[in-house]
Amino acid sequence: MCKRQTMATKSETGKLGEDLACRYLVDKGYKIIERNYRKPWGELDIVTWAPDRTLVFIEVKTIVSYNIKDVDNLLITPEEQLTASKLSKLKRTASLYAGEFSDKISDDKGWRIDLLALTITQKNCHMKHYENIT
Repeated sequence: MCKRQTMATKSETGKLGEDLACRYLVDKGYKIIERNYRKPWGELDIVTWAPDRTLVFIEVKTIVSYNIKDVDNLLITPEEQLTASKLSKLKRTASLYAGEFSDKISDDKGWRIDLLALTITQKNCHMKHYENIT
């Protein structure tokens, strides 16, 4: 759970979601390598090592809806924000990162892409972690 905060812009919402995601990941034993890795062809929200030393690219999708009390009544879920086109771009960016920084990849663990979906409502924050979404 996370505290309710009022957000004004999409970028502020995204930053809040990524901050909460990092806190969640660290609490679960992940080690954050970097955030907001940007190249002309795409962006990686969070790059991390899982507790088992797998390199993990975390995509964070956040919805803020203070007008509802129940996450089951959302018009769109954070998961639905990750379209096929965005996922394709994410895969390409992760693959290029893995190629450029192969020293960060354990030979026996490899790498994967996870999704952290956050829904912030009037009372709290709900977070779902989907591992290996590709």
